[in-house]
Amino acid sequence: MRTSRASKETAKVLQALSPPSRRQTRSTSRSGLLRGFAYNGKSNGANPVKNEDDSSSLSSVDTVDIEDILEPPTKRRKTKANTAAKETTDASSLTPDNVEKRIKSESVPPKARRAPARKIKSEDGSIAVEPPSNWESIYSAVKKMREENPTAPVDTMGCAELYWRASSPRDRRFQTLIALMLSSQTKDTVTAVAMQRLHTELGENDGQAIKQETGEGSDSASQSLQDSTLNLQNVLAVSPERLNSLIGAVGFHNNKTKYIKKTAEIIRDQYDSEIPSTPAELMKLPGVGPKMAYLCMSAAWGKHEGIGVDVHVHRITNLWGWHKTKTPEETRMSLESWLPKDKWHEINKLLVGLGQTVCLPVGRRCGDCDLAGTKLCKSEIKGMAPKYGSRVVPKKEENSAESFSLADEPKVKVEGE
Repeated sequence: MRTSRASKETAKVLQALSPPSRRQTRSTSRSGLLRGFAYNGKSNGANPVKNEDDSSSLSSVDTVDIEDILEPPTKRRKTKANTAAKETTDASSLTPDNVEKRIKSESVPPKARRAPARKIKSEDGSIAVEPPSNWESIYSAVKKMREENPTAPVDTMGCAELYWRASSPRDRRFQTLIALMLSSQTKDTVTAVAMQRLHTELGENDGQAIKQETGEGSDSASQSLQDSTLNLQNVLAVSPERLNSLIGAVGFHNNKTKYIKKTAEIIRDQYDSEIPSTPAELMKLPGVGPKMAYLCMSAAWGKHEGIGVDVHVHRITNLWGWHKTKTPEETRMSLESWLPKDKWHEINKLLVGLGQTVCLPVGRRCGDCDLAGTKLCKSEIKGMAPKYGSRVVPKKEENSAESFSLADEPKVKVEGE
C-alpha cells in the first residue's frame, strides 16, 4: 500500500514526539529531537538544512543529566600558586618594625604561673619551703612606695615610736610593752592619745625633771626636760579606776587595765623590774600574744626572733596569694618558713602602713597602689582610677593626737637597738 508523502512526514513527527525506546536522561529533550528531525529532514526535496544550534554542547549529549553537565561550584583549594602568592604578599608587608615585633613575640616565653609558697622534699629527706614565685617583685615595689610616701599612722604613731625619749632604757622598754598591750583592737591614733595621757598624768611625780644632753657643739650644756610618769612604780601605785580612766579611749580598756596591773606585778616579782627578754617569757604575761611578743622583742630589745603578724599582714599576704592561711598565727609560721630573716623586723610596719592607706580592709584603693597593672597582685580590682593622683592622702581621723610631742624630743637610742 502506497503511503503519501504527507503520511510519511506525519509518522516522523509522531515518532519524534513519542517516548524514547532506550533509556535516556532529561538532557535529551523534545526540542532536541525536533532539532534532530529538522536536521535530518528535507525541505521541499532539497538538501537538508543545517541547524544553527548544531554547535551547542547540549545537542550532542544524550545520556548525561543536566546536573552532571553543569560544572560544580569551584572550591577554594590550596594550590602552590596561591601559597606562593600569599608568601609574596607577606614578604611585601615585612618591614623592619614588623620583623622585630614578630621576633619578640616568638621569643617571649609563656607567662609563668603564679604559685604560692610550697614545701619541697629533697633527696636527703629534709623539707624546704619554696617562696612564692613573685614575692620579691611585690615586696620591692611596696617597700619603694611606702618609703616615698610615709604618711600612714603607723609611721609616726606606731607602738615602736610611743616611748618617752628622755626616759631610761629600762623605762622605755616597759613603755613599749604597755603601748603594745594598748594597741590591740585599737587604732594607732587612739593608742597614741592614751599613751600621751599615761606619760603626763599617771603619777604624782609629774613635776620631776631630768637633764638631757642636747648634743655636741651646742652652746648650752644641758636642757631641762619633763620626765614621763609612765614607769613600773607608778603603774603599781595607781588605782585600777584611775588607770582605766586614763586609757578609756582604747578598745577593751577594762580588760587591759587588769592585764597591765597584773603584768606590772609579774615584772616586779619575777623579772627584777625588767620586762622579759625572750618571746616565750613575754607570752606568759596576761594579754600578750605572739604578735606583741615578737614586736616587743624587735622594738624594745632589738632582737628579731619572729614576725609580728597582725590582721593587716595576715589579710594582705593572703590577697597576694603568698599562702592560704586562716589565722595570723598560721600566717606567721608560713612567712617565717621562707622569708629572709633580715626582713622580719620591717615587714609588719611595711604592710600595716599599706593596709592603713591603700589596701584598706573595706574599699581597697587599687588605683593608688604601685602594683596596679603589673599583674603581681592576684586580688587587684581592675580599672580603678587613683583617687588622689599618684598617691593616696590618708584621711585625718578624730583624736589625731596633734599635741603628741614625742617626735619633737631628742631620741635616745635604746640598749640593744
